[in-house]
Amino acid sequence: MEDFKVTLKQQIIDSLNLQGMRPEEIDDNAPLFGEGLGLDSIDSLELMVLLERNYGIKIEDAREGRKVLQSVQSMADYIEQNRKL
Repeated sequence: MEDFKVTLKQQIIDSLNLQGMRPEEIDDNAPLFGEGLGLDSIDSLELMVLLERNYGIKIEDAREGRKVLQSVQSMADYIEQNRKL
């Protein structure tokens, strides 16, 4: 799971074009929005595309999306449980 989280962090960095950031700088449990990485609603759409493109996961319920996109850990857990590829 640790290797997978590093991969996921790199995908987030690449998808959101977070230049100069490295995977080890992102805390697994830090909030992705607000404090933490400080992502916004546009970034959340990019993360939804990342989930669908890389893992075959489509989240249509906004409440579920907020729970899934809370942190790298919550994303990794959700992907492990719902991966389609």
